[in-house]
Amino acid sequence: MKIWPGQFLAAAAGAVLLAGCNQSASPGAGGDTIKIGEFASLTGSEATFGQSSHRGTQLAIDELNAGGGVLGKKIQLLTEDNQSQAGQSATVVRKLISSDGVAAILGEVASSRSLEAAPICQQNKVPMISPSSTNPKVTETGDYIFRVCFIDPFQGTVMANFARQTLKLQNVAVLKDVKSDYSLGLAKFFKEGVAAGGGRLAAEQNYSGGDKDFNAQLTAIKAANPDGIFVPGYYTEVGLIALQAKQLGITVPIFGGDGWESSSLVTIGGAALEGDYFSTHFSPEDTAPAVQNFVKSYQAKFNETPDAMAALGYDSAMMLADAMKKAGATDGAKVRDALAAEKNFPGVTGTITMDAHRDASKPAVILEIKNGAFKYVETVAP
Repeated sequence: MKIWPGQFLAAAAGAVLLAGCNQSASPGAGGDTIKIGEFASLTGSEATFGQSSHRGTQLAIDELNAGGGVLGKKIQLLTEDNQSQAGQSATVVRKLISSDGVAAILGEVASSRSLEAAPICQQNKVPMISPSSTNPKVTETGDYIFRVCFIDPFQGTVMANFARQTLKLQNVAVLKDVKSDYSLGLAKFFKEGVAAGGGRLAAEQNYSGGDKDFNAQLTAIKAANPDGIFVPGYYTEVGLIALQAKQLGITVPIFGGDGWESSSLVTIGGAALEGDYFSTHFSPEDTAPAVQNFVKSYQAKFNETPDAMAALGYDSAMMLADAMKKAGATDGAKVRDALAAEKNFPGVTGTITMDAHRDASKPAVILEIKNGAFKYVETVAP
């Protein structure tokens, strides 16, 4: 595309304005509000993830504002929908930073979309907290990038150990999404955990996010005669995989990671998912007072029970507010330093400590699908 001189000057002026925003002593804190940006998949293929995360984030902001806000100012949450589409996260995050002048960014659930946004936040020195992107590469982007969830090396190892120790599986198959950074990373660490525990990989098959027909891959897996199948994917495909597996006569347990957690999973897969398992970050059955208070508040506001994505969205906003209070400012570098120093933060998804890589050290939860509901099985410490 040809760029005319006027367009170049406009772009240059925009770059100067953006740099000026980053040099402000109180970015995102003009007037009586502190502007916080959020990007999420509110529509599209993973919409339930983004909607849940957003509701948890909104609940946290409402509670903070009801308590007087942060640093004497109310928080203004500016939310953008990336439509679950590649490329859109970068577009909306640029807008939040350059046009809206936010002090920090919250998002995203999916690792691939967080990886789009993270370099932009890092370049502009705007702290970003992902609620639940578990791929290790997300925080490797730079020192302004954080997350309040555990990462795939831990989650993959947890599920490998669960398969071996709890389910007593020794010969497992893997069916992964080659278009998803999340799925590829989780599959890698699961396989390493299986090998370390003396297990065997019976078969490994691939699919692409958006696929509807998995019969060829499942037929190949069935021929390998595994005693379990690990599917590190998102609920949109997992439900169909479970259905088609049962139609092919596959009766071994299917299990996966936190990408399964959505009310739509059972809507898609129905009874075919009965007795299957996945790892996640939170269970509303946890009897801890902080968890039950959160569950009651969420149910009162949204008339539904919160899932892990909602709880992680809540924790991401609350930890950002805590860091701003400790920093005494909304300046990006000061908030970054306060986030990096977070120790034993009392999140509803568990006590959160930031490690040297800005990843959360915290426990995982295993859930089983029983009678169409997600039932607590066990908690696994880091």
